[in-house]
Formats: sequence, C-alpha cells, structure tokens
Amino acid sequence: MCCQPFVRTDQSDLDLLRRYAGRIGMLLDFSSLLGYIAKYKTKIKRQREMKVSEILKVKGNILYSVTPDTPLQEAVNVMVEKDIGSLVVMEFGDLIGMLTFREVMKAVHANGGSVGNDSVRKHMDDHPITITPDTDINEVRRLMLERHARYVPVVDAKTLLGVMSFYDVARAVFETQSFENKMLKAYIRDWPVEGDE
Repeated sequence: MCCQPFVRTDQSDLDLLRRYAGRIGMLLDFSSLLGYIAKYKTKIKRQREMKVSEILKVKGNILYSVTPDTPLQEAVNVMVEKDIGSLVVMEFGDLIGMLTFREVMKAVHANGGSVGNDSVRKHMDDHPITITPDTDINEVRRLMLERHARYVPVVDAKTLLGVMSFYDVARAVFETQSFENKMLKAYIRDWPVEGDE
C-alpha cells in the first residue's frame, strides 16, 4: 500500500467516480482506480505533447515590430493602439530585441514619470530568450517562469515566425487539460460492466 500512484482530482471527478462506483462494482478499490486514471493520463500525455508550432497555427501570424531607432513614445503608441504587450525589435531583417511593457515601465520610472525622448534601443531587452517551433509547451512554460518572460519570440534558423505570450501558453495548457478531463470522464463513463466482457 506504500507506493500507490496518486492522482489529484477535482470535486467533479470524485462525484463522477461515486456515481459510477456501482457500475464498476467490487472489481477495483478506490486506490487502484486512481492508479488506472494515472496510467490513462500518462497515455494521453504521451499522445498529445503540444508543440509551439501547433499554437502558432491557431494564433495566426500577425506580428508587430519596430526598429531600434524608433522613439520609445512611438513604440508605446503602437502597443496601445494595437492592444499588445510587446513589440519585436528588428534591424536589417534580424531579431535584435524585444520591447515589452516591463521595459516601458522601467523607462517611465527612470524618467520620473514620463516615457522620455530615448529610442527603443536604449530600453529594449537585447538578449531575449527564443524558442523554436518544435519546442514543447512544457519547456516554454519552464523558460517563461525561470526568466520571468511574458513574451518569447519563435525563431526557426534566423527566421522570426511569431511571438508566444504567457496568455497563449496558459490557454493551450487549459485547453489540453480540459481535453484530458473529458477523456477521463468518458473513460470512466464507458467502463465495462462485469457481464459485458
């Protein structure tokens, strides 16, 4: 009994288990059922490890960029008008930095409450972390959390493909977990009755 697998379930999962307990009968005790659920979740996870390329397909390919010599005030205006939290900084076709609201807020603080007259180059993050289209979404989550990055450029060789936001990642994880939850509930609902085999 010491090494039983543990699966965290929410209240709706427990209610569903109780409802179908009669159908499952005495074939399994509760801890064994949780072990089967853990195995099923692992099976689903192996089948459905999401890549960045899949999220970019859904997200679309609209990308806003500025040059490093763009006045910071102009870049802030673009961010506000387009309702976006970041701009990609490009020079001669290459990604050279990112400008996010974090850098803008630091500039406002440094200038005593105003954006100032500096260029984007002075305030941009000139060493942003990048990911590839083949990067696993869990790796993106880890990188974003470790580096406190809300926006991460997606680059294939030297070609910029898009930007992943923390929102994009959270949404993808939520949708994946919702899918897994539905699959588990269907698995439990369709559990064979003792005489059906």
